[in-house]
Amino acid sequence: MDEKNSPPGGPQDSVSGSGGAKLRVGVVNYLNTKPLLYGLQRPPVSDRIELIASYPSKLAEMLIHNKIDIGLIPVAAIPELSSAHIVGNYCIGTEGEIASVCLFSEVPMGEIKKVYLDYQSRSSVALLEWLMKEYWGIDPEIVHATDESFLQEIKDTTAGLVIGDRALEQRRISTFIYDLGSEWRAITGLPFVFAAWVSTRKLPDEFVQMFDEANASGLRHIDQIVEQTPFDVYDLKKYYTLHLSYQLDERKRQGMKRFLQIINESSQQPVIGSGTV
Repeated sequence: MDEKNSPPGGPQDSVSGSGGAKLRVGVVNYLNTKPLLYGLQRPPVSDRIELIASYPSKLAEMLIHNKIDIGLIPVAAIPELSSAHIVGNYCIGTEGEIASVCLFSEVPMGEIKKVYLDYQSRSSVALLEWLMKEYWGIDPEIVHATDESFLQEIKDTTAGLVIGDRALEQRRISTFIYDLGSEWRAITGLPFVFAAWVSTRKLPDEFVQMFDEANASGLRHIDQIVEQTPFDVYDLKKYYTLHLSYQLDERKRQGMKRFLQIINESSQQPVIGSGTV
C-alpha cells in the first residue's frame, strides 16, 4: 500500500492545512479514539485542523460527500469512495479480542432468530454478515437499527451487534458474547482494522508526518488518559493496551486487504475507484 503524498506547495496545498483553510478532520468520540485524539487536540497539528465529531458510519457519509477532508472511517466504507488514500500509520485495530465490537445474545448462537445491526457501524456489520454466512452457519432475520432503542430488543432469541462504549456496557448485561475481533483472528490468523484515517485526495508528506506524530503522542500518555477518563464499566488501561492496537503495521495492512477482498467478492464491485489504499 502506497501512501505517497504531494509535497507542500503542490496542487493540493489549498487543502493541506499549511496556509489556507484548516483541514476538516472527522473523528469519533468513542473511548477507543481518545489516545489518537490526545495529540490532535494539541499544537502544532491542532492549528492546522478542525475536528468534527460523529459516529463511524456517519463520518463515512461525510467523507463521501466531501463534508470532511480526512475521516477515521470504517474500512468497509472505503470501496464507496471514488478515490481513497490512507493517511499515516495509525488506526483502530486489534490483534484479537476487541471487547467493544460484539454480537450479544441471551441464547447460544444456534438459537438466535433475529439480529439487530448497530446503525453506527459499517465494518462491524460487514464482518458479522460474513461470519454468520460463511462460518457460523446461521441465517437469522436481519434488522438494521436506526437508533439506540435496539439495545432494549436484545433479549430472548433476539441478538444485537453493538459497537463502541455501549458494547462495553452491554458486556455487563448479556449472557452470550461473541467478540468479532477474536472470531476474525481465529479464522484468518490476521489482526483486524475496524477504522483507518482516510482522505479522498493526496496530502503533503510534511502534514502526514505531523499528523502521525500527533497520533503517536497519545499512545505515550495512556496512563494520563486513563486517569483523566472516569469509566467504571471497564478497565480502560486493559482496553487501550491489550484489546486495542493502534499501529497500522504490515500485518494489519494485510488484514485490511483481506477484508476489502471479502467485501469486493460479496458485492462483485471494484474494491476502490482509485487512490492508494
